[in-house]
Amino acid sequence: MKAIRVHEFGGPEVLKLEDVPDLEPGKGQVVVEVRAVGVNPVEAYVRTGTYAMKPTLPYTPGNDAAGIVKSVGEGVTRVKPGDRVYASGSLTGTYAEQTLCNESQVHLLPHNATFEQGAALGTPYATAYRALFQRGGGKKGEEVLIQGASGGVGTAAVQLAHAAGMLVTGTAGTDAGMKLVTEQGANHAVNHGSAGYLGELMQLTGGRGFDLIIEMLANKNLQNDLGLLAKKGRVVVVGNRGTIEINPRDTMTREADIRGMTLFAASEAELREIHAALGAGLTNGTLHPVIGTKIPLAEASRAHEEIMKHSGALGKMVLTVA
Repeated sequence: MKAIRVHEFGGPEVLKLEDVPDLEPGKGQVVVEVRAVGVNPVEAYVRTGTYAMKPTLPYTPGNDAAGIVKSVGEGVTRVKPGDRVYASGSLTGTYAEQTLCNESQVHLLPHNATFEQGAALGTPYATAYRALFQRGGGKKGEEVLIQGASGGVGTAAVQLAHAAGMLVTGTAGTDAGMKLVTEQGANHAVNHGSAGYLGELMQLTGGRGFDLIIEMLANKNLQNDLGLLAKKGRVVVVGNRGTIEINPRDTMTREADIRGMTLFAASEAELREIHAALGAGLTNGTLHPVIGTKIPLAEASRAHEEIMKHSGALGKMVLTVA
């Protein structure tokens, strides 16, 4: 089979397509024939060698994929060869024609979802669910602001919050992005590049502020977020690319919380909750991943170049596997 391999840390050019042996499952393991791969910013960070988690070289990147079960190991009961599945986590990496997973990392993909949509679930939708509900404590009727709502995690958060009965406002950087945010169920969409957008956001709440803010770029927006919160409001930091100075007094006057999150910290029970909710949402149609850019597996380096652009993302980037 073919797989993307990284033999040294560095820029996108270190992603090389190579021939590697086919995979065989061990006890409790599943081999998936990959049809589509989800590309996430964290994979570009890891590739540079400067991220907190540094894999042993050489390695194949990727945690998210969708495809068909090729074979299963002893003791596997949840899936069988021929099943359509999505993978949220992998033992061997997902930028490949096959991926090896633990049984717990593989979930049935409803027939009303495409493989590209399945590849968009593992990290973006699980992150959005954890941010909104497990860390953010979002509730029906609350006002939520999703900063950067047109990307993979952002569109997922809009759909999940809308389905939960929250009042949703999303920001984006282009007219096309704002249109997409509204189409996914947001009550309001605001251009975060426009002058006076903070005042516009506060006006949408009648001056009360937001109960919950999901923040994709905390190093730019966190101080502004604190000024947009309602009393007892919460900011959940999903993404960050640097440092920022904030005034803690803005948390004091509102008794506000800043809550970090990472999907890697989710417990087994929390992951079961997440994927049960995602499976139900796919089946009943309330969740419908938006696919943006599609790039062939062989051009993974181009995908990493594209995903590190700071603005303009529309939906989820995927690698396609012939």
